[in-house]
Amino acid sequence: MHVRKASKQDSSQLLELIKLKAEFDRSMKGFDGEISTSIEKIERTLFGDHPFAHALLLEVAGEVLGFALFHYRYSSFSGDPSIWLDDLLVVGERRSKGYGRELMQALKAQAKQSLASHISWTASPHNTRVHEFYKKLGADVERMDGQRPYFRWEMCDK
Repeated sequence: MHVRKASKQDSSQLLELIKLKAEFDRSMKGFDGEISTSIEKIERTLFGDHPFAHALLLEVAGEVLGFALFHYRYSSFSGDPSIWLDDLLVVGERRSKGYGRELMQALKAQAKQSLASHISWTASPHNTRVHEFYKKLGADVERMDGQRPYFRWEMCDK
């Protein structure tokens, strides 16, 4: 099992993972739209002169089995950077084998390396299984928007 930063050469693989994430989110009633990104957009916005987001890929024996897509945020009031996790996916039949945990630990290492104070994200209210997974990692529900939880994972050791 190996987690690495995605590169421009991974753009088509990222598009396929994004499509799988959209299918999963539809099944969890978290997304009902259409994907409008493309390989060209991914190349320009993730790997161009000014990357707007970053991706980590999880591989096993050279096969990509998951990804985490994230971007940095900055609080002018606290002066602290943080990370917003936009997407996390482990390919369907490969779930519950520790790969999601490995991706999240790699993201945590990225956050600590960049001196981010925390990682935040949201999850579908219908995916209670993942809520428990996030809590086991040490994340807390920071707030609720209706039934939708917003998670926060502090980077300082508790």
